Amino acid sequence: MDQALYSLETRFEQFQRYEQIFGFLFDLKKLQSASDDSLMASCTNLKDALTHGTHSDILASDLFYELKILREALPKEVRRPIEVLDFLQKVEGCYPNSWIAYQVLLTIPVSVASAERSFSKLKLIKSYLRSSMSQERLSDLAILSIERALVREVDFERLANDFVGKKGRRITL
Repeated sequence: MDQALYSLETRFEQFQRYEQIFGFLFDLKKLQSASDDSLMASCTNLKDALTHGTHSDILASDLFYELKILREALPKEVRRPIEVLDFLQKVEGCYPNSWIAYQVLLTIPVSVASAERSFSKLKLIKSYLRSSMSQERLSDLAILSIERALVREVDFERLANDFVGKKGRRITL
């Protein structure tokens, strides 16, 4: 029961965060009725979400001006984000930041697969090792299983030699 509640809470929090970042683009009525201050705050929030280190996929001020023009230029029959993206494709190059923002909006997975995968892996590990393992080791194995792609990149021989190398012994795996 705790697992189900935690999963639902995690999903709800992630969907709320998604709404905070992309809600103004997803709901065209919000976009049409947003004040300039609200629209600029939303554009800045999106820019921050799409920034990694010093690289950003969009410029908040440019997106702000593009969306102000775009909301007036959109045909009345455009009601959904996919239709906005189709319109942006037709006017190729006119709204580069809006194009990127709508592409990201429409390619983010709606499900929370990582949480589901975590619970699935933990259940498999627990059922196999439940009787003979401490909770700490079980948690460590769950993390290793979930992050298996990262674990595959680890050089275990070097790690073991760094760990035991201080005593002067070498280990060959």
